[in-house]
Amino acid sequence: MNKKQKALLEKMAEARLGGGEQRIEKQHKKKKLTARERLEYLMDEGSFEEVGMLVTHRSTDFGMEKQLFFGDGVVTGYGTVNGRLIYVYAQDFTVFGGALSETHAEKICKIMDLAVKTGAPVIGLNDSGGARIQEGVRSLGGYADIFYRNVRSSGVIPQISAIMGPCAGGAVYSPAMTDFTIMVEETSYMFVTGPNVVKTVTNEEVSSEELGGASTHSTKSGVTHVTASNDVACLEEIKKMLSYIPQNNKLKTPKLPFTLSDELRDELEHIIPEDTHKPYDMRKVIKGICDKDSFYEIHKDYAENIVVGFNRLAGRSIGIIANQPLSLAGVLDVNSSKKAARFTRFCDCFNIPLLVLVDVPGFLPGTDQEWNGIIVHGAKLLYALSEATVPRVTVITRKAYGGAYDVMNSKHIGADMNFAWPTAEIAVMGAKGASEIIFKKEISEASDPEAKWKEKEAEYADKFADPYRAARRGFIDEVILPKDTRRKLIKAFSMLENKELTGPDRKHGNIPL
Repeated sequence: MNKKQKALLEKMAEARLGGGEQRIEKQHKKKKLTARERLEYLMDEGSFEEVGMLVTHRSTDFGMEKQLFFGDGVVTGYGTVNGRLIYVYAQDFTVFGGALSETHAEKICKIMDLAVKTGAPVIGLNDSGGARIQEGVRSLGGYADIFYRNVRSSGVIPQISAIMGPCAGGAVYSPAMTDFTIMVEETSYMFVTGPNVVKTVTNEEVSSEELGGASTHSTKSGVTHVTASNDVACLEEIKKMLSYIPQNNKLKTPKLPFTLSDELRDELEHIIPEDTHKPYDMRKVIKGICDKDSFYEIHKDYAENIVVGFNRLAGRSIGIIANQPLSLAGVLDVNSSKKAARFTRFCDCFNIPLLVLVDVPGFLPGTDQEWNGIIVHGAKLLYALSEATVPRVTVITRKAYGGAYDVMNSKHIGADMNFAWPTAEIAVMGAKGASEIIFKKEISEASDPEAKWKEKEAEYADKFADPYRAARRGFIDEVILPKDTRRKLIKAFSMLENKELTGPDRKHGNIPL
């Protein structure tokens, strides 16, 4: 081996050490893997090819020219995950705390550009103290270069962000514009302004975890879609998520091998309670419909009155949106509408068919909802489903009242197939409220108003609280037995597999943001 070859190997070895053994040890003490360890676990063995290993920053201010590290705080490259081409960047907290510099950003942008050119997903493993303040506006410009590419890539290739350490200030906007964000519990946080700034400006005392930890963003803000207990679990979540989504917007998710047999599911017959006011767990319906153990839930702990996620149906990747009667009776409100609309748009971007399970008594009433814009937020879900061109199938299990019936993928907004169980109640409102309005005079004039009200409520329910009027109109394609649901859905989605629908010629619609 000659001197030049030896010098190269020495530089490569130095680059692999990042900020050095001491800083690597500190990273481990925080129960965190290093950037390279994360990539080694995520990518198929021996598949990772690094790009930009020997890049260094160009800054000469504040003595920075004396602190040069190969890679400049981010490891970038490509490889495979379960045999599929993936582009990835992993910020290295051992080098300048993972702070983003001009060259650090250039490395990330290069990878993002390659991903778009070749039509493959981008995975970002974020672990950074923020902008490298020694570089000033050059660092800020680097963030903007990444943001611009996030937007240009949106709906073209899948983008997944893992928050595996700090992510603050300008750094938070890139993950927010990607398709899914995963956070590691107790070691990661996201916020625009940190606890010290919050205290100075608002006099609030709050910890980093309370302000922007995984629990906060998975339950209160909805910023994060999935949480993981540690780095390894986080990387496993990325692998699992990737299995449900295609490489790009031109392709479909690969269908897994599946042999059809007896697809009847008797357990679905016993989920809906006799008492229409009693809740039940819609996840049991999902479990009875999906391939075994295939449901992958998104936003599990946020807006729990609606359930969204991926599942497989006869090996085919399907997106599910389902009202959850166990939480707020399954009503639509501000947060659930946003949650479902965002998920709908992702599925539509990437050719993932949609199944909508409906048990919705309406929109949540009250000043809080009205003042927080339930009108415009509810319209987001209506808009997203109306705009979606992927195969769309609806099953109404129980209630479908008022405007919420329209919004939840009704035939009127372009659903391809609409099924209903015999327990379905499709009406402007529930029997109780409707009878109060329609029979108000008769009830008030009766000798026993309470008994008269119950009589009229039963009369209205008997006449309207069923799926048959909608079926006669063709708004429901078929009323089916619950046990037949999986079989019917497999056939419906198979029939719709080659659906093609193009919208009007326009630059883009103006979704009510």
